[in-house]
Amino acid sequence: MEKEDILGHLRAAKAAHIKWVQKAKLLISGVDIKEESIPVNSTECKFGKWFYSDGQVLNALSNNPPECMKKIEKLHFELHDIYLKIFMIYFTKAKGGFFSKLFGNKKKSLTELEIRDARGYYDSMQQVSVELLDEINRLERRLVAVSEEVIRKLM
Repeated sequence: MEKEDILGHLRAAKAAHIKWVQKAKLLISGVDIKEESIPVNSTECKFGKWFYSDGQVLNALSNNPPECMKKIEKLHFELHDIYLKIFMIYFTKAKGGFFSKLFGNKKKSLTELEIRDARGYYDSMQQVSVELLDEINRLERRLVAVSEEVIRKLM
């Protein structure tokens, strides 16, 4: 794999992360989002899939300290942990009686408290996302600084 390919994959993973966070924002803004479009599991989102496959080669960069990838992983886990709280608010099925079983459960109506909690969780997500993007940008700069020859040796 060439350096430009690795950079392209890193940038695509970063863009996928941004899109994932934006979908969470749409969800708490009242847009009807399908629950499977915002994966809860950190290994099922596009960023996580990249991180645990192609992204692992970046551990071997000589100018990339080991704590960089560990911090990215920690922040990514933290982000998904926070999103799980939002997920539980929006996608936990409402308990219903006979008619809800007969006609199917729609998304439950949210209380003001649940909406406020979800917005607070999203604010926390935003803060963690900014930290994660800062780390990803540092990683990208380190990758740009490495020669093509060094990259070939890693492959």
